[in-house]
Amino acid sequence: MTGHNETDIISHYDSLIDEGNDPVHDPEPLRVYMDKWDGEQFIGDLGLTGSESVLEIGVGTGRLAVRIVPKCGQFTGIDISPKTIDRARENLAAYKNVSLICGDFTSHKFDFRFDIIYSSLTFMHIRDKQAAISKAAKLLNSGGRFVLSIDKAKEKFIDTGTRKLAVYPDDPEEIRDCLENAGLVIVKQYETEFGFVFAAK
Repeated sequence: MTGHNETDIISHYDSLIDEGNDPVHDPEPLRVYMDKWDGEQFIGDLGLTGSESVLEIGVGTGRLAVRIVPKCGQFTGIDISPKTIDRARENLAAYKNVSLICGDFTSHKFDFRFDIIYSSLTFMHIRDKQAAISKAAKLLNSGGRFVLSIDKAKEKFIDTGTRKLAVYPDDPEEIRDCLENAGLVIVKQYETEFGFVFAAK
């Protein structure tokens, strides 16, 4: 998430919290809508058996984490927005196997590796996709798995009506190349209504 718009990203997501936006507490219709990027099939692709160490890039308020934390051994989530991480801490407070980091995945120094790394709807904020995917690959334990959901949208901005945030749209061909260049083997690739999902190891 390097570049001048890091401050804009933090400001955007901090503002969403200020505006009362927390997908963990979305009503059912909104949850069903969000599943069109990363529903049960996406969670199934992680291959959780209950003992894995897991990293989520762009954990947000914990929308996916609340479904994954009970199914894994140790969970780490990283997000760039301080207010979002504070909310995630509240939402995941009942679990003892959770560690949350407020920071930029692309520059944060991790002290350990993971069995599973996943990310959904976050890579649009990352300009250098290859560097981020290569970093994820290096952080995987032997036989580890990386699962990524990207948005089909090609817009260069997220427009909320009150503010515009520049993004770097994801291209499935480019992501495929990045995964292969990082030495990962794609074991699954499919389309959802609003996104593309890649599972690699």
